Amino acid sequence: MSALICGSIAYDNIMVFPGRFKEHILPDQIHILNVSFLVPELRREFGGCAGNVAYNLRLLGGDPRIMATVGSDFGPYRAWLTRQGVNLSHVVEVPEMLTAQAYITTDLDDNQITAFHPGAMNEAHRITVPVGSARSDAGITVAIVSPDGRQGMVEHAAQLHDAGIPFIFDPGQGLPMFDGLDLRHFVDRATWVAVNDYEARLLTDRTGWTEDEVAGKVKALIVTHGALGSTIWAGGERLEIPPVKPRAVLDPTGCGDAYRAGLLHGITRNLPWADTGRLASLLGALKVAHKGTQNHHFTPASLATEFQSAFGHELRL
Repeated sequence: MSALICGSIAYDNIMVFPGRFKEHILPDQIHILNVSFLVPELRREFGGCAGNVAYNLRLLGGDPRIMATVGSDFGPYRAWLTRQGVNLSHVVEVPEMLTAQAYITTDLDDNQITAFHPGAMNEAHRITVPVGSARSDAGITVAIVSPDGRQGMVEHAAQLHDAGIPFIFDPGQGLPMFDGLDLRHFVDRATWVAVNDYEARLLTDRTGWTEDEVAGKVKALIVTHGALGSTIWAGGERLEIPPVKPRAVLDPTGCGDAYRAGLLHGITRNLPWADTGRLASLLGALKVAHKGTQNHHFTPASLATEFQSAFGHELRL
């Protein structure tokens, strides 16, 4: 069984400013802001929601197939994902563009200034969801629509629905691009919806639906609450999923993507929602203990041991 991961591929350029922004920005001079920060520490990480979800799902032993548009600079990232065993047959290069890029500067107070260049991500609509024999040959049984180019997200959700492929709608940071009508269409077509608590508020405000009403339109609504755990509405029940205390808190970036890989794994294995949520929570905790979104590692065996330790019962992965 394969999972189609529709979403962004991006490079994260992370810079650390060894000072505090507030000491260099004068509040009464914001209208003529002109500042420069010396950043002696710079690292380039592989990122993007599709890349992060696929990386974690592959570690779980799954068969993720990324569907994304990338630029002419994708070579190093392609080599990395290929070494991880991630299928890239649905990744399309747009040679006249660069892969999406995030430039993130963090100060000593963990404040961030981010610039994001979408690049080839905005061309995601150039790819279509495989159907018919192409879908069967790939063994695609489930999918996720995660943050991507706006038109691509709209079209991929419609294509998945029309093809009868169940999918998670995971709008993430792309949610503000859509109005209430757009979001109602997404929910009506999706099989599951996964959002964080802020996104849940935005989703309910724009659709005019309560969380209970959203949950009633899908097989499951999953709302994460960061270090406080998560809530899953499924089968008429509301499940409170406890958090897992991480060994260290070094970088929260990508924790949500790791969590969603856990959801996909649980769905494809027909795990109970309580265990699916706990597995997802554990993956988020493992990720937060490492800098970058794809620098942590585990095996199904080591994860089973971690799960037993965290929750007191065995989980067959």
